[in-house]
Amino acid sequence: MKAMDDFAIRVENLSKLYRIGAQQERYRTLRESLVSAVRGPLRRLRHPESEIQNTEYETIWALKDVSFDVKPGEAIGIIGRNGAGKSTLLKILSHITEPTEGRVTLRGRVGSLLEVGTGFHPELTGRENIYLNGAILGMKKNDIERKFDEIVAFSEIEKFLDTPVKRYSSGMYVRLAFAVAAHMEPEILLVDEVLAVGDAEFQKKCLGKMSNVAGEGRTVLFVSHNMGAIQMLCPNSLLIRNGELVSSGPSAKIVSEYLNIFSSHDNEQFNPENPARSGNKSIILTGGRIIDYTGSSTTSVVAGQPIVFEFDYQNKCGAKNTGISLTIFDSFGIAITNVDTSFTLGEIRNLGKKGHFRCVINRNPFPLGDYRVAIAIQNSEAIADHIPNALSFTVDSSVFFPTSRTPDKKYCAAMVDHHWEHSRFDE
Repeated sequence: MKAMDDFAIRVENLSKLYRIGAQQERYRTLRESLVSAVRGPLRRLRHPESEIQNTEYETIWALKDVSFDVKPGEAIGIIGRNGAGKSTLLKILSHITEPTEGRVTLRGRVGSLLEVGTGFHPELTGRENIYLNGAILGMKKNDIERKFDEIVAFSEIEKFLDTPVKRYSSGMYVRLAFAVAAHMEPEILLVDEVLAVGDAEFQKKCLGKMSNVAGEGRTVLFVSHNMGAIQMLCPNSLLIRNGELVSSGPSAKIVSEYLNIFSSHDNEQFNPENPARSGNKSIILTGGRIIDYTGSSTTSVVAGQPIVFEFDYQNKCGAKNTGISLTIFDSFGIAITNVDTSFTLGEIRNLGKKGHFRCVINRNPFPLGDYRVAIAIQNSEAIADHIPNALSFTVDSSVFFPTSRTPDKKYCAAMVDHHWEHSRFDE
């Protein structure tokens, strides 16, 4: 039984209903609101029928009956596809929007990193916006002054501090906005996909800062599509699907479940009618699939985890000796690696009438991106079956390195398992 007071966040039967197709109301100035209030009664007298129009809209539950507790000092990941309801949940917790049903109890001051840059005024300088944005995010003036130098140093825009932000590049704008938001000190921090903005070096700084926040004992809810970052920062996670909380538990388990649910499970991604295939057809490939580290067929894999390529074959002419070659290409058509049965098995004998081959790569070495697999099976020095685009897959997250960072594809074709050493010789 849960202790009644052992929580920082309590969400009870939370639901949010939206109307699809309804005209989105823009934010109005105070003057417009006052004028509308004065004109309202007159408008109803002139056009009474307009007040009783019953326009029907389609509705959708962005969240439906979601309940969970977060303990003080816990870092919880929130995982789900775009449109699953993750951001809606954080907006309700941040009091940006109201729930349709249910309630939320928060114990502690809340800071939000939802839309980086919210609250910046384009006509004000970077210096002025630090104070303005800090106040909007709940920081007191003395807190902002105490953190000011640290914020500027993190943002790396000191040279342009007294320039209106309307003249900033998008990168400078994002750097300053994140720097302000990341240096708050609330008891509860809500973070929505901040690692998706900025260049690679900036994302590295964001990840490091988020790691510090999670390690300082603050309560954190972290939404991200970076499964490596989720597993590094959050011991436990929630999986949201179609507005419903479908699973919760250790992040490794929830990430595995997420990849299993939301990646393609079509074992027949392999197309036997592929018009690009060639060969003498003495041996033909009849099926193919990619298996991830959970043992599931998928097209979405994690760098650093095992990846298996399976191919079924039919020996139509009774061939006894054969070999298979598999080549993986990146999205630019550049061959990243080639693995061949001759490298590890030599020539394969006693093929039989039917069977399958498995190629196991113990640690998926490919950076984030899209890849395709070419496969060729050979018989008696001739190509029996060759399919240049037999399978495809995406590397969408990484646990290859402990930091979950990966090199940019333009600098590497594959990642290498390695470590660094450092020695100091100070007197």
